[in-house]
Amino acid sequence: MALVLFATAGAAILGAWALYQLGVTKNRGAVDKNYRYLMSVGEMQQLRGAKLDTTEEDGLWAERMGQLAALARLYPGNARLIMQTAAECGDPTLVDRMVSAASIYATGNDTISRLSDEVTALLRSVPQRSNPNVVPWMATPEWEALKQAILYDSALINQAGRLTGVEPRLIAGCLIGEQIRLFSSKREVYKRYLGPVKMIVQSQFSHGVNGIKDFTAEAVEEHLRDPQSEYYMGPAYEHLLDFATDNHAEERYRRLVDYGNHLYSYIYTGCILHQTMLQWRRAGYDISDRPDLLFTLFNIGFSQSHPKPDPMPGGSHITVGDREYTFGAIGFDFYYSGELARVFPIRANHFDDNGKTLTADEIELVQGSMTDCRRPERGSEYRRDSLPLSPALPFQEKEEPDPFGIDPSNVVPLDHTAR
Repeated sequence: MALVLFATAGAAILGAWALYQLGVTKNRGAVDKNYRYLMSVGEMQQLRGAKLDTTEEDGLWAERMGQLAALARLYPGNARLIMQTAAECGDPTLVDRMVSAASIYATGNDTISRLSDEVTALLRSVPQRSNPNVVPWMATPEWEALKQAILYDSALINQAGRLTGVEPRLIAGCLIGEQIRLFSSKREVYKRYLGPVKMIVQSQFSHGVNGIKDFTAEAVEEHLRDPQSEYYMGPAYEHLLDFATDNHAEERYRRLVDYGNHLYSYIYTGCILHQTMLQWRRAGYDISDRPDLLFTLFNIGFSQSHPKPDPMPGGSHITVGDREYTFGAIGFDFYYSGELARVFPIRANHFDDNGKTLTADEIELVQGSMTDCRRPERGSEYRRDSLPLSPALPFQEKEEPDPFGIDPSNVVPLDHTAR
């Protein structure tokens, strides 16, 4: 019996070896049944290197978005991913290739093609225009220059957002409202400083780049320390604005008018936004998702902040070009424009209380971030090579995730005065 089993096993082994030698077991592969389609996707002409003017490129994007709209009627998830990827790569022709790749497996291709052709035909029936911006004040040279100036302070604005628990984009919106007001009322300010060197300038209405008044700053400090206040932000923030000296008035002034480092201006701004939001929330009205109201209330001040069920945005009137806006509208326009979104993204939670109290050493480092704020020789405060460098703060250097999910690679280093 054993002999029979050994003989059978031997025959099986010899048979398997023979099949292997004959090549029967080799996987020769196969030509994909969609090979012609895959070839066409791979061979699509790329227009990335083509010399398209702005109007042609805008037209190309419009048609590709129409193509995605057609795909989205049947496969919205795929369309969303394709749109995000193409926008990130900045290549409208990528939409062609990605839609074609997805269509290999799509059911209802005839429907997608028909819708895509109809949308494209409709778009081509309207001449493509290349207007600079749908928001009039954002189509001005002042705004283009101001954007560059804000980028130099982006690390400070993001830092202030972390310290105050406020979405940095809200702080930036307050800054923009104040700066646009300066440039529209004082054209020589733009011509002399913002236009040539693209630097944020000090307010001529009150103190610092965000135009914060003495009594407003003092009120912010009192709200931080008073648990009974309707503006109280919680124990984690009580010592945020502690003073390093006994001369609070002088130190407060130096904080707000510091020409070399605007961090304190942004911290006070963040506190005003956070405190005002809490005042309204405690009164039964949640305005945390109403940037238009938050910008308005920042502009008009604590004394005119009266929680009510039907608030109206507004604030100071600002004339840019031949149009008149309100402070709240300027901030609202920026917030939802998508401008500077990589540096100041819109977050799901606009206010954050992580409950973490700053240590005494951390507070001392914030205080030590101030520079010699004596006014430099007139005009030199807007030259980058004349500004002192600000020391780095430890909160930026920690590897723990940013509470707002900000990618450090997308922000300017804290040394915002360096070219």
